[in-house]
Amino acid sequence: MKKEDIETALRDIADPEITEHSQRFFKTGKGEYAEGDRFLGIRVPNIRKVARQFKQLSLSEIEELLHSDFHEERLCALIIMVNRVKKANPEEQKKLYNLYMENTKYINNWDLVDTSAEHVVGRYLIGKDRSILYSLAQSNDLWERRIAIMSTYHFIKNNDFADTLAIAELLLDDEHDLIHKASGWMLREVGNRDRETEERFLDQHVQQMPRTMLRYAIEKFPEEKRQQYLKL
Repeated sequence: MKKEDIETALRDIADPEITEHSQRFFKTGKGEYAEGDRFLGIRVPNIRKVARQFKQLSLSEIEELLHSDFHEERLCALIIMVNRVKKANPEEQKKLYNLYMENTKYINNWDLVDTSAEHVVGRYLIGKDRSILYSLAQSNDLWERRIAIMSTYHFIKNNDFADTLAIAELLLDDEHDLIHKASGWMLREVGNRDRETEERFLDQHVQQMPRTMLRYAIEKFPEEKRQQYLKL
């Protein structure tokens, strides 16, 4: 299996009409967060089908695919990694994690991060030192900051909330709404499992929180409670 085989498989199902929509949806225009990104025009379920066909792709070929100029090819590489890491032994988990962390500049849109970070990074860091996430949270790179908070989703699913709360606190003053959305989403996921823990965080930080972060965090609250926080 070679990356060229995947490139051929993806191009065979590409649709130019989807390309135009994707370029608008993922903000590829001048001055936008994904300026210049290129799309083949492929729906995600179809990318997942191709990824399953090439699940045995070598790590070196995955890395080459991840370096692609085309968004869907990078996404396909990440989906292959996610599929692999779920069944990987500790040694392969580490290799996939290292590959991911060495190539964060290619994981450069919210869907790429959200598809992969919790599985490849969060899963690997269970029971390990997590200081790398705090470094990423203070990165100048938007997507590394999003990787930091989204990786904690795996911890949340294991009822481990401390790093989510600490990183969300670090990101309170972030200037980008894509970080506000991700942080609010993760806070909401904490609240879905432990509302008291989320409310303690909100009570401490509500006046500092960006409005978007707050709205995402309280989305599942009863309406009366939502309005109380919004008025603060």
